[in-house]
Amino acid sequence: MGLKQKIEDLDLTLDETFYQQCNTFIELLQQWGKVHNLSAELETEKIEKNIIDSIYPLSFITKEESFADIGTGAGYPGLILAMAQPTVKAYLIEPRAKRVAFLTFVKNSLGLDNVEVICNRVENVQNINVELITSRAVTNTALLLDLTQNIKQDNTSFLFYKGSMLQSELEEAKVKNYKIVNVNDRNYLYIKG
Repeated sequence: MGLKQKIEDLDLTLDETFYQQCNTFIELLQQWGKVHNLSAELETEKIEKNIIDSIYPLSFITKEESFADIGTGAGYPGLILAMAQPTVKAYLIEPRAKRVAFLTFVKNSLGLDNVEVICNRVENVQNINVELITSRAVTNTALLLDLTQNIKQDNTSFLFYKGSMLQSELEEAKVKNYKIVNVNDRNYLYIKG
């Protein structure tokens, strides 16, 4: 089953441009990944699984005008979310220059005008305020909420891609007004602003 069919099976409808961009992204990640160690998972099937993991929350989150992805790495979830939502302003915040170079190359190759790649640690980022903050496998929830104070608005929502440690993290972070969507081994933590 192809990527498009797998995504449509999740009741997500994305345009043909998204799937073309995914094909280019997969090729570029495989080319760069062999040289620059961007991701441990370079097989097409595993990349497709990461793409699906990245965009699945579009089935349940509120659409926002802007978001920042903390520690985008090889592009998950921020770059993929930006490809799926070309009218949403996306800030990809990544401190490692090698990954920033890759993200910038993909952005330029795909003509993603809605994407800004920022080479910095999130706590040092100035002059942006977003409606949604996303992060996958960066750090614990309490620390993420703390580190992103400078880029959030009063009503910013958060979408964190979490594993099995989520319950203990929630107790530590003392988070209210959240929802957890569990799919396979992924816990999507959505904290509504």
